[in-house]
Amino acid sequence: MHIAIAGNIGSGKTTLTRLLARRYGWTPRYEPVDNNPYLEDFYSDMKRWSFNLQIYFLNKRFKEVVEISRSEDTIIQDRTIFEDARIFAPNLHGQGMMSDRDFQNYTDLFDLMISLVKLPDLMIYIRSSIPTLVEQIQKRGREYEQSMRLDYLKGLEDRYEKWIAEYRGPLIIIDGDTCKFGDNPKDLQHVIDLIDAKLFGLFPIEH
Repeated sequence: MHIAIAGNIGSGKTTLTRLLARRYGWTPRYEPVDNNPYLEDFYSDMKRWSFNLQIYFLNKRFKEVVEISRSEDTIIQDRTIFEDARIFAPNLHGQGMMSDRDFQNYTDLFDLMISLVKLPDLMIYIRSSIPTLVEQIQKRGREYEQSMRLDYLKGLEDRYEKWIAEYRGPLIIIDGDTCKFGDNPKDLQHVIDLIDAKLFGLFPIEH
């Protein structure tokens, strides 16, 4: 199976991926952040580096999709190829940080790739408000993220909500403002109960 975790920057995708991989014995696939050669440059000059960064992510994510489709393991993936193309690239284009020419080139490449890709067996979307995202971004302390603009995060949030409203695959939505799965075992169990019900038809026993 292919399980995917979606959500805005700072929503807790990596934490949830790690926790669920440990709980179910799934194989985690984390977003390529630490070794990304463009990310720090991008946050210092989004307009200059937006196309380079998005092509880098698209390349890495498509390779992941191919590898996942060939794997016999159950894979849990931190962010998906759909988010890059439906949310991040259009947001950069819409905010004037990616040219029409580059965006069209990117979109044509994505459309070719996506014709070979199927939806995950389960998408888990972490919905978090901007104040929660800002708090968690500051808490994790990545220096290059500290200068991130609020309008950039808000633009991503709006596109995430539109994408999820139109998403047609198996889906679970987690409230990232109230469900503190990284700190509270009961909240993590709530997420696990939702997954069990969706994937295995199992429901928690009421006490």
